[in-house]
Order: sequence, then C-alpha cells, then structure tokens
Amino acid sequence: MAEPKQPKIGILGGTFNPIHYGHLIAAECALVEYRLQGVIFVPSFNPPHKEEEVLNARHRYLMTILATSNHARFTVSDIEIKMGGKSYTKNTLEEFKKIYGDMIRLCLIIGTDVIPEIDTWKDIETLPSLCEFIVVSRPGYPFSFNEILKDAYKLKIPGVDISSSDIRERVKKGKSIKYLIPEEVRDYIYKYRLYR
Repeated sequence: MAEPKQPKIGILGGTFNPIHYGHLIAAECALVEYRLQGVIFVPSFNPPHKEEEVLNARHRYLMTILATSNHARFTVSDIEIKMGGKSYTKNTLEEFKKIYGDMIRLCLIIGTDVIPEIDTWKDIETLPSLCEFIVVSRPGYPFSFNEILKDAYKLKIPGVDISSSDIRERVKKGKSIKYLIPEEVRDYIYKYRLYR
C-alpha cells in the first residue's frame, strides 16, 4: 500500500511594504495548483537585501493580516519579527521545521524577480534540504533557474504588474491606489498616513 503523501504548506516571505494583489494572486495560485494545506505569509523584520528605509515591521505585519483575514487558508506569522535582527530565509525555515517537524513539507514561494539575487542569500546551498521551491512568474523576469532551483516548481500566474515601490510612490504623490491593494490595507495606509 502506497504511503500517504505528506501535506505541504506554502511559505511566502517578503517585506510586504505594502502587501498588494500580486502577492495574494501568487499565494492563491500556488495554494490551488500544488494542493497546499495553506499559505503562511511572513513579513520580514529587517530584510537584508533592501537598501531603502523600510516601514516599521508592526505596520507591515498588521497590513498583511488585514489583506489575508478573509481567506480561510491564509495565515500570517510574526516569526521573523520575534526573532529580530536580519531576516534570513534559512533561519526562518529552520524555525518552521522546529514547529512542524517532518510531518509537513515546506514550500517556499518566490517570484522570478528574486532569481537574480538568490545566490547572495545566506547559506543558500542549505535551503533545498529545508524546503521545496515554487517559483512564480513576474512580468519582465524570465524563468532562468540556477543549480539551487533546478528542482523548483515553475508556476505561471496571471501577469499583474503591481509593485510595492510603485504603490508607495503613488501614495507619496497623492495618486490613486484603488484596485492595487485590498481596501482594508488602503484604509490603513490613509488612516496612519503611511508613505507620505
């Protein structure tokens, strides 16, 4: 008799500065396509690859909760905020391994926009032993896999060219961000006068 397949959980880390529909579409497509038990969104505390100043982690965490709260299989973890310091994917995955053990397979969801920098990640060669990769298409970034990603799942999703940096710029200039992010997140940004 065949062994039952291990359940899989998606891990979608990011700055989420702010979270937008591109993130949510990627999570939903991965959830359905690979039959994940759920997707955990992990806002970073101090992202090592971001040179510009990043909004306070608490605001980004709360906006991520607002964006995902109406989805039964999306959750948000403050694991990187609690760990503090630089937010390295390896450390985060090791923490999730401690929580779930070998009962669950972890699937790290990343966009093709991350591929050019992935070789600079801390202890990148250890990640395949901690997780599987689901690489999601992003407009303007091809699927060009290196050795680390050779066994990655390739997921083409509807091309939504939304970026957090563009949203921040729009807010700064007083332009509309309606339909780029969930209404709850938009209201939160206006309420706390973020990105002004």
